[in-house]
Amino acid sequence: MTLKAMLARLLTVLLLITGPVALLQANTLRYATGFPPGSVAAEAAHSYADALERYSDGDLSMKVYALALLNAAETSDGVRDGIADAGYLLTVYFPSMYPHTNLVNESSMQLALFDPEALNGKGALAFNAAMAEFTLFHCDECQREYSDQNQVYTGNAASSRYGLLCNKAVTNREQLRGKRLRVAGSHWSRWSQHFGATPVSLTINDTLEALSQGVIDCTISSAPELINLGLTEAASDITMAVPGGVYAAASAASINGDVWRGLSEAQRSAVLKAGARLSAEVPMRYLALEKEALAGAREAGATLHDADAALVEASRAFVREDLDTIVEYYQSNHGVEDGAAMLKTFRGLLEKWVPLVQDADSVDQLEQLYWEEIFSKVDTANYGME
Repeated sequence: MTLKAMLARLLTVLLLITGPVALLQANTLRYATGFPPGSVAAEAAHSYADALERYSDGDLSMKVYALALLNAAETSDGVRDGIADAGYLLTVYFPSMYPHTNLVNESSMQLALFDPEALNGKGALAFNAAMAEFTLFHCDECQREYSDQNQVYTGNAASSRYGLLCNKAVTNREQLRGKRLRVAGSHWSRWSQHFGATPVSLTINDTLEALSQGVIDCTISSAPELINLGLTEAASDITMAVPGGVYAAASAASINGDVWRGLSEAQRSAVLKAGARLSAEVPMRYLALEKEALAGAREAGATLHDADAALVEASRAFVREDLDTIVEYYQSNHGVEDGAAMLKTFRGLLEKWVPLVQDADSVDQLEQLYWEEIFSKVDTANYGME
């Protein structure tokens, strides 16, 4: 057993003895993210902690553990069991636990079907908002998924667009064929297979080594991961036009259910308001960092490629067909029976949010919009109290 595992087990035993009440008496919650210090998620977490203390008038505080308490693959169980009181949960790593959440997330490539001028580069902000509103108010099954893992959903996070970060040029169908692509969802896996590539499942913490050693040829990731995960040293060729989509199945403020129920109603309201802050921080930081990351990669010697026009159009055609495939996939593999209705409801929310986010040009503006339109409408007296 590793030292980290031994410490985690010891902490679990202590929690079983003292319980979450002891933690709440100290008014300090422990927040875990599998992203390293300095990454978008870690920096946003510190802003989240500051917001929680501010919105609770100092009644609650938070200590952030960036890749120090739980990694990405440990977060779900770690928050469930109280090793952390809250965490940045990436549900894609747990397909059987969060199938309804993942189904909706995997429709994110539909952003490629919107008018680019209407999106105005803010597709991630709209998709993130639609994901939060859908989860909180339109998806009882999603809520049950979190409840079954002793967690309460209080915030969402979305990345910027996903492209191909590679160690060789990949710009057309011929170059895609036979490549090994790290994927973070079954939709990107299907996209890879559709174009003759082989999808590879790896956690974020293993991506740099795999790309450096040639275990994979590309990772389908957002450009900021060049900085967040140190991929600049391994990614020599970058093509951002495909496959597209964002990652938004991040329950970025997933709270241990026992901890949540031990809070006062005023404290739960503060957690939700801080959750609106975190929900705004992450995608805004990702969008800002995308330009910096791509410029830095170019300066480090990487080549930024345009995708072949035929590949872009073929990718859009795949997305149209895959919306039906997503429903079939989750029904046959995870027993989701109402996928088509879920996607129809979500599409309506997404269409609503695309124009709503256009005037949000700062984190503060986006936080206020998210709070007024989504999080402030949660019934803090009853939500998550079952």
